[in-house]
Amino acid sequence: MNLTNSTQSNFDNCSSIDDFRNQVYSTAYSLITVLGLVGNGLALAVLIRTYQSSMPFHVYMLNLAVSDLLCVMTLPLRVLYYVNKGQWNYGDFLCRISSYTLYVNLYCSIYFMAAMSVTRFLAIVYPVQNLRLVTENRARLVCGGIWLFICVSSSPFLMSGQDFDPLTNKTKCFEPPPPDGLDRLIILNYVSLTIFFVLPFLIILLCYAGIVHTLLTRSHVARRQQGMGSRAIRMIVIVLLTFLISFLPYHVQRTIHLSFLSREGTNCAETIAMQKSVVVTLCLAAANSCFDPLLYFFSGEAFRNRLSSLRRSMKGSAMHHSARLKRAMGTEPGENHQMKAS
Repeated sequence: MNLTNSTQSNFDNCSSIDDFRNQVYSTAYSLITVLGLVGNGLALAVLIRTYQSSMPFHVYMLNLAVSDLLCVMTLPLRVLYYVNKGQWNYGDFLCRISSYTLYVNLYCSIYFMAAMSVTRFLAIVYPVQNLRLVTENRARLVCGGIWLFICVSSSPFLMSGQDFDPLTNKTKCFEPPPPDGLDRLIILNYVSLTIFFVLPFLIILLCYAGIVHTLLTRSHVARRQQGMGSRAIRMIVIVLLTFLISFLPYHVQRTIHLSFLSREGTNCAETIAMQKSVVVTLCLAAANSCFDPLLYFFSGEAFRNRLSSLRRSMKGSAMHHSARLKRAMGTEPGENHQMKAS
């Protein structure tokens, strides 16, 4: 208790970073919302319109796009909260759902990337067994299991709702937990760090090591598998960059920050720097929704073919509609030709 009181007293004596926090969060979440809605909305439209030719890899992409869209649809509430300088006006239910959805997206993204990596690994390292093991129905079952597992295991994030702050006379949301819940939060952090980040990241690294080893040691590769290998390399680069930019800084900083909260003798400079790093790394974590469309476009030729096919079909549909409109107005192409000849 003395440790907690000492830490909290030190925080109270430091200057507030509210202006920095409100400006960075409102700007970053606005950009993420726009980019995430456009990128994932386009990807989802392409995947749904061409779903009749679905493959296991694209089942994972479809679920990843849905997860990202659910996340970015709640970000405008966070933007309004920080634009209003930390005043929450939208009820306890939306406060809990907004917090919960962000973390569900974060960990669903990690596990869907792990599933996509395993799929690529089997296709390149064990191509014969892959035909029997990897099917569209099994991909759907894996996605359903990931959704269920992440939604249930992330339920502790639903425990944190809105709270009234008598010092500022404001209703708060998305704020740090009270000091008396720090021990419980540290335990939850290590559990989530192990299950939701370290474990899937190790699976991804092992898959990529196997893929790279196979591509480097295979003396003769069929043309089809050469193309698959180049797509796998692009996926490796994008996924690792996403982890290095979004997931790794957030999880490392979160662990350091919780350890910092339990320390004695911290000064204001350290406290302010730590609080600002929380703001920056959380924005980077939320930005994973903007990186995933790059994964759709660059990791598979099939997605680009679907996009080109959809664009051609939409162009053909527009030309057909225009021709029907001309006929309805009595301006057949043949009539126009005769008028010009005369």
